[in-house]
Amino acid sequence: MTTPATPTAHGPARPTAGHGVDPAAAAVGDVAETATGRESATGSRSAVDPAIATGPEIAIRPESATDPESATDPESATGRESATGRESATGRESATGLEAGPAAPGSAAPIGMPHTPPAPPTEAAMRRALKRATDGKSLDPAEAATLLAARGQDLDTLLEVAGRVRDRGLEQAGRPGVVTYSKKVFIPLTRLCRDRCHYCTFATVPHRLPAAFLERDEVLAIAREGAAQGCKEALFTLGDRPEERWPAARRWLDERGFDSTLDYVRACAVAVLEETGLLPHLNPGVLSWAELQRLKPVAPSMGMMLETTATRLWSEPGGPHFGSPDKEPAVRLRVLDDAGRVAVPFTTGILIGIGEDLAERADSIFAIRRSAREYGHIQEVIVQNFRAKPDTAMRGMPDAELHELAATVAVARIVLGPRMRVQAPPNLIDDEFGLLLRAGIDDWGGVSPVTPDHVNPERPWPQIEELARRSKVAGFELRERLTIYPEYVRRGDPWLDPRLRAHVDALRDDAGLADENAAVRGRPWQEPEEVFSSGRVDLHAAIDTEGRTGDRRGDFDEVYGDWSEVARQVRKDPGRERGTEDERGRERGAQGRGGPERLGDDLRAGLRLAEGDPASLLEPRHEDAAMALFHADGAALDELCRIADGLRRDAVGDDITYVVNRNINFSNVCYVGCRFCAFAQRERDADAYRLSVDQVADRAEQAWRDGASEVCMQGGIDPKLPVTVYADLVRAIKARVPGMHVHAYSPMEIVTAAAKAGVSVREWLTELRAAGLDTIPGTAAEILDDEVRWVLTKGKLPASAWVDVVSTAHEVGLRSSSTMMYGHVDHPRQWLGHFRVLAGVQDRTSGFTEFVALPFVHTNAPIYLAGIAKAGPSWRENRVVHAMARVLLHGRIANIQCSWVKLGDEGATAVLNGGCNDLGGTLMEETISRMAGSEHGSARTVAQLRELAAAAGRPARERSTVYGQPVRR
Repeated sequence: MTTPATPTAHGPARPTAGHGVDPAAAAVGDVAETATGRESATGSRSAVDPAIATGPEIAIRPESATDPESATDPESATGRESATGRESATGRESATGLEAGPAAPGSAAPIGMPHTPPAPPTEAAMRRALKRATDGKSLDPAEAATLLAARGQDLDTLLEVAGRVRDRGLEQAGRPGVVTYSKKVFIPLTRLCRDRCHYCTFATVPHRLPAAFLERDEVLAIAREGAAQGCKEALFTLGDRPEERWPAARRWLDERGFDSTLDYVRACAVAVLEETGLLPHLNPGVLSWAELQRLKPVAPSMGMMLETTATRLWSEPGGPHFGSPDKEPAVRLRVLDDAGRVAVPFTTGILIGIGEDLAERADSIFAIRRSAREYGHIQEVIVQNFRAKPDTAMRGMPDAELHELAATVAVARIVLGPRMRVQAPPNLIDDEFGLLLRAGIDDWGGVSPVTPDHVNPERPWPQIEELARRSKVAGFELRERLTIYPEYVRRGDPWLDPRLRAHVDALRDDAGLADENAAVRGRPWQEPEEVFSSGRVDLHAAIDTEGRTGDRRGDFDEVYGDWSEVARQVRKDPGRERGTEDERGRERGAQGRGGPERLGDDLRAGLRLAEGDPASLLEPRHEDAAMALFHADGAALDELCRIADGLRRDAVGDDITYVVNRNINFSNVCYVGCRFCAFAQRERDADAYRLSVDQVADRAEQAWRDGASEVCMQGGIDPKLPVTVYADLVRAIKARVPGMHVHAYSPMEIVTAAAKAGVSVREWLTELRAAGLDTIPGTAAEILDDEVRWVLTKGKLPASAWVDVVSTAHEVGLRSSSTMMYGHVDHPRQWLGHFRVLAGVQDRTSGFTEFVALPFVHTNAPIYLAGIAKAGPSWRENRVVHAMARVLLHGRIANIQCSWVKLGDEGATAVLNGGCNDLGGTLMEETISRMAGSEHGSARTVAQLRELAAAAGRPARERSTVYGQPVRR
């Protein structure tokens, strides 16, 4: 039956999917965690067990054994396979898993339960919204939804406003009156897909294809034909992870030695670069942070349509995305953000007319704007109109009208602003080129003289000459661009991987657009040349005498995203508000509820457990008691520290240990854009430097002569460093000083290098261990809660990836430290969650040698300079965090280390009397904390560390990195 139709602001009524259906009835839920390390559908993990997805978990698996695809004869008497693994009653199949069936002319296919859209806007509301838009005022989502309904004279006014916004943006970009397109070939790498979108004709079933995937030679044949025709883009379009649904796809990949579709995508992209010179633009669907990292070096840009934020269209039976795990809005929004965190120039957009109402459409535009503002990575937004296609479940749905499309383009232009590039596909708009240009587009997207639009095969692209003529009639010049937009071409790092620079430079003009006369030919895709020392290589020595040149890096105003959006993310965290409230008035209760009596009860219970059963405070049933302890002050805090010190004595005795070591930060060039980091520099900044392999080995040799048993090496995520440098550094040190313990590479460095090398983290760590790596630092943890982590770090690895790296390191025989940086935009509930994660890893691997509490040094930290983070932790917080580390990790991690660099002598003495047993190392050089503004020096002698231990009233003892006896010479 067809669902009741709801009136729209134009034309015929359109049925819409509705509310009220039990989500458990959905065909699929959140994506389950798998052995490949994919993230949950929400992109976040459980605070206790990162392997557990946060949403309802329904496994995505290949079709059942009864599926004809898995039978001996796929064309057996049962006939055909369907995407659901069941033959439809009529014998017809559909990749959507829904039988289209006959439909009456003009009738609408059922797409869900009835949904009541918002009431049409009043004339007064329309006038008010148009006035605000005309005056250049910021629109809110309700005003945007009102303008989406504009028709007639109101629409004309809206288009005029949007056109002015677009024109201002083109002037700012230095190309007034120029609209662009990309000359491309369309490479349909596979038409198999695990999703079941009810409007899609691209996805199909295996027996309708000659093979599950195009062969490499077929891919190159398409690309070569495009290169001969002057194309510069190779658009890779494919279904999402077909091997997780179709056995035929899994077999095809296995037979050719590929673990996944994405591995094959990467290999084909490299082949296209090297053998044809076309620039890949990848549309492989939903990707994790790690997968984006892995694909970035082979493609100047990537994309994925958001389509809609209307969850009901995914969760309710009959909805256009029902049964499609990769179409959950939360999943797609996470991909948008992860692309920004990885600094991928990214294309996204919305699909209108699939059952969403105007408020939901406006919400989708604002969701894109939020991500674009926070990360600055969205290079274009496509507004695509639904066109019904035969042989799909939605073939009876009316097309989205072109005036509806024009209003949506105009609202998107106004909301997204002048700097965003807005596109409408020219083959889906009939002859209304002028209308869409009036609405504010400045790009026509990819147009191919060689291949059809495989997603919309019934609608051929216009000839490029005709597109130029139509644009000229409307007053615009048509220019060719590359798949990566000019703004990102000109910026280079971090947006363009160094291995792609030569390919892009060969095809660009001075403005960053396409050089239409450039020869399109293959070029080697290879690592940068060997790195030689450069920049301020004496910073390790000069930091204590001359200091840094400036208080911020050169790209401060753009690298961290829109600070107002970052501040909004912090303000909306209810846990942080509770924590702030608790700090102002702990007498109101540890969780912001109850009164002094409740707080007293929780605090007394917490102290009893800390002394008698400390590990139990990590259990959810004792969360109130643990939180009360985190807010302890005065006599209660003194008692907590006394208990922690007693646990320390029981675990490790009275010795205060230290290691004689040297820190070597081999490069401070980094483009990740962590908002707390004052160490990272751009390559051209005055304080930037890189050390050569020989310089690092020289420093290690000097440290050995000065009595060191360990070198600790870390560096920025420097795009110019070849992936071979990590093993080269270890080998060089071991060649000079065989007895030196090499403690090197944060989880962020490891996961990034593995992704660049195209190997797994396990393979990468195994190679490093074979090169001589002994242990790894457990830095880059910050706070293992992605909500605060993304605010604090912007682009650093997710908490789940950090857990995966350290766990894998432990499994291959590389032990690690563990850390937590606190006192910025975090709160005690996140500290508790962090300790739970560490305890869980230690229970599984026993690989942590110590825990190091790292107070946030605020002075030069960008997020502090922007007025968002607080000025580091208080004296009370320093005492409580170190004491709680001892209590919560008791029986799991024996050694609790304090940082004299960050705390100073007085602070270190205080926490040594409150649970800590270790002072860390002599360091010999330290630039990370000093660049951030720490005033406690960068090196300590053994005598000075012994004096610090004596001030705490305890003996000092030298140790090795793993808390054994130091190397005897």
